[in-house]
Amino acid sequence: ADSFRNKEKHNKMHLDTAQKQEIYKKYGKGAQDTGSAESQIAQFTERIAHLTAHLKSNRKDFSTQQALIKLVGKRRDLLTYLQKNDIMRYRAILEKLNLRK
Repeated sequence: ADSFRNKEKHNKMHLDTAQKQEIYKKYGKGAQDTGSAESQIAQFTERIAHLTAHLKSNRKDFSTQQALIKLVGKRRDLLTYLQKNDIMRYRAILEKLNLRK
């Protein structure tokens, strides 16, 4: 039972540091750019896709469902912030991530 729990904990963090830096480099200003709205939106989108896939096979996992709803809300707030403050960056990130709003 203990080995199962350890595997379960290991699977929760599906993005390691190198993968996160790759996302920051691709969508942000550089590999260390963790704070820009674009890099945060990209990371949230990656996590949302992962949680959505998990929920397709685990329909009754309500804690993951709640986490997914919170994550979608955070991403929406960041997108709204970008839309109000810099419409060009907003349009660019929507196109890069293939999001519709």
